[in-house]
Amino acid sequence: MSQSVHDFDTDRLCQYLETQIEGFSGPLTAEKFAGGQSNPTFLLTTPGKQYVLRRKPPGKLLKSAHAVDREYAVLQALKDTDVPVAHPYCLCEDDDVIGSMFYIMSFEKGRILWDPALPELTKEDRKPMYMELIRVLAAMHDVDVNKVGLGDYGKPGNYFERQYSRWTKQYRAAETHTVETMERLMDWLAAHIPEDDGQVSLIHGDYRLDNIMFQADEPRAIAVLDWELSTLGHPMADLAYFCMCLRLPRIGQVKGLLGLDLEQEGLPDEQTVIDYYCQLRNIDAIEHWNFYLAFSFFRLASICQGVYKRALDGNASNEQALETGKLAEALSGFAVQLID
Repeated sequence: MSQSVHDFDTDRLCQYLETQIEGFSGPLTAEKFAGGQSNPTFLLTTPGKQYVLRRKPPGKLLKSAHAVDREYAVLQALKDTDVPVAHPYCLCEDDDVIGSMFYIMSFEKGRILWDPALPELTKEDRKPMYMELIRVLAAMHDVDVNKVGLGDYGKPGNYFERQYSRWTKQYRAAETHTVETMERLMDWLAAHIPEDDGQVSLIHGDYRLDNIMFQADEPRAIAVLDWELSTLGHPMADLAYFCMCLRLPRIGQVKGLLGLDLEQEGLPDEQTVIDYYCQLRNIDAIEHWNFYLAFSFFRLASICQGVYKRALDGNASNEQALETGKLAEALSGFAVQLID
């Protein structure tokens, strides 16, 4: 965490929370978590307990961006399911309290692992960690969205068609030069979008190792973090996105597993991950897997191109943005290898 940095009145916040959260009592200090979250996140400390505050950035924003109220709705919906989440305490839509909408959730004490090779664990402890990640993902996709109140959390049907259109527009808006592999990839995806098979589930949108908090001393997930990109969609979008790390190299900021001897390192291969997921969800097989993977590379490449354009324009959120942005060409290249 960074040093104490915040741009809101902690006394006013404290007074508000004392009326909203049972047992909440000041005084209160706020400390901003370091990192590139688009929704600033703070650790709140009181004499009796710690909490986490996640807010919309202040100022003028795109209408659909930074929807912390959607994140809060997911936590509320999942708190009594098999998907581990932080406990949601309250949502404040009154901008007058700290300057923008925010919500309060529990502060979970655990560990976050950043490298999918899991170098800090013994060889024997690595595969169980991955199996737990897949167990939680399967549980998320099995949640009855209507039963938990998320039936209107996203548009049903034609998920990949809509997503392809959205990310193509995003990529074109951020395009700085012609990338041949990206052009080939977009043409191939447009021609191979599977027919809608009716599968709709809650999807996380950014399901990866470092968005899961684990128990400190065992392979048990205690909280899925960062629900900013969550929606209703096709479950294979999450599974394929998660499996990308097995196909990405270990270069720069990218911590992939390509080139590692997975068996030697005690890590599961892609088929093991898929088989376990299918077993948990009683699925016989996954059709169109190459499409789902190629689409995941395309979506991430589009995101990286957007970061690159913002970096060139001087609006990127951190100094690594230029390097991140340059990944668009590499990512589309990996996808083209898949479709060839």
